[in-house]
Amino acid sequence: MTRTENRGAEHGVTTAERPGESCRELRTADRGSGARIRLLHYPADVPGTTWADDLPAEVARYADAVATPLLPMSGEGKRLTGAVYTRDGRLIKDSERGKNSGFHNRTKLYPKLRSQPLRDTVFYNSFTGRQYSDSPRAVHQELVARGLPLEHIWVVSDGQAAIPPSGRSVALWQHEWYEAMATSRYIVTNQHLPGWFRRREGQVVVQTWHGTPLKRIGFDIEDLHFADTKYFEKLAVEAGNWSHLVSPNTFSTPILQRAFRYDGEMLEIGYPRNDVLFAAGAEREAIVADVRGRIGLPAGKKVVLYAPTWRDDEFYRGGQYRISMMIDLAAAQARLGDDHVLLVRRHPNVVDEIKGAGNGFVHDVSAYPDMADLLAITDVLITDYSSVMFDFANTGRPMIFFTYDLEHYRDKLRGFYFDFEAEAPGPLLATSDEVIEAIRTADTTAAQYETRYKAFAERGCDLDDGHAAARLVDAMLKSGGTPVVRGD
Repeated sequence: MTRTENRGAEHGVTTAERPGESCRELRTADRGSGARIRLLHYPADVPGTTWADDLPAEVARYADAVATPLLPMSGEGKRLTGAVYTRDGRLIKDSERGKNSGFHNRTKLYPKLRSQPLRDTVFYNSFTGRQYSDSPRAVHQELVARGLPLEHIWVVSDGQAAIPPSGRSVALWQHEWYEAMATSRYIVTNQHLPGWFRRREGQVVVQTWHGTPLKRIGFDIEDLHFADTKYFEKLAVEAGNWSHLVSPNTFSTPILQRAFRYDGEMLEIGYPRNDVLFAAGAEREAIVADVRGRIGLPAGKKVVLYAPTWRDDEFYRGGQYRISMMIDLAAAQARLGDDHVLLVRRHPNVVDEIKGAGNGFVHDVSAYPDMADLLAITDVLITDYSSVMFDFANTGRPMIFFTYDLEHYRDKLRGFYFDFEAEAPGPLLATSDEVIEAIRTADTTAAQYETRYKAFAERGCDLDDGHAAARLVDAMLKSGGTPVVRGD
């Protein structure tokens, strides 16, 4: 047993099942031998511990470790190792792993680094270092295409994002991460920044956010169910650090201003992440062939993508949420497997594995770098309340909504910004059987929702045209005093 496992045991965390005793499952993971392990928490082992208590940081890190596939130690297939691996089996170096010495770094190191001169650097944050993706990726690619003398730095959490040669990575919580936050002239983020961050004079912070809101966000949430109970307190400070807030459509502009209590400059420009959806002809064919090849999809089969959002009240601990897989995957394969494949994309906040993936029909594409690429190859989208519906509406292809918990989500968790039931551009379905049948008849169903679909696209896609990244870059460079140079 490793030192970390010993510490886990001190807090009632173990991989050993004890029949008849009450516990909660924190994670499951594959061993190198193909067997499964379960990480269990027995609160009764520690006096005063309750189900609502957060796990100590060191135990949480251990839980994170077993949430990734573990390779066996040499000659052994039945032991946990102290090493951590990415989902493709690469060993994560110690230098790539976050260190939880945050108090000193945010109170001493970061303020000290702020006294250094600003660098001609663009610092990118996509889902807190978990991806090279989304609008930050589109901005990066636009800047590189223009050949400007700017350095490109990406934050990466535990080696989860592969950064191309045009940029370099810094590990979350490491010295270089604090340095990049303190000294980069430009910061492009699609997610919340740390509560201790303060934009300094000369810095330009672009908040792209990560979706058109259907569900209520920010201060519009009436009853907070997040694991982070201080969310509102942090948001009140954070929005004042943004130089620009990107609006993907005119519908979103007043919502974003109100929900974030933001009175700075809005960039009403469309979503850079959607530019790829406007590729046509040979360019689109090349993108589709590349993405299908990287995932390993068979030729000739239609692609169905299931991309649900996360539930505020279904979580293990702060920032780590569960998924309830309500689609009967075996039934779907039996009825659709001859001519379809099913891709499942977990929300970045969700940590559960997709059981049954890898069988030739179900593909867990949660680790694929960018959602926009997946939308580009998708023939039929299944979602629920996710903002991906607005992005996909640019394609004109069929959408199905699996809203098995509609009343609970609408009335208890978030609430909606418009009458979703009356205006959704596809059927709202409550059972797995209904979803499977709707996939089989997708073209017929889509024709029934043609008028709704057109109206929905006019609302959610009115600014998207394939050039949003260029408009964002122009505005960002102008604010930062860098000459605006157009690419070829």
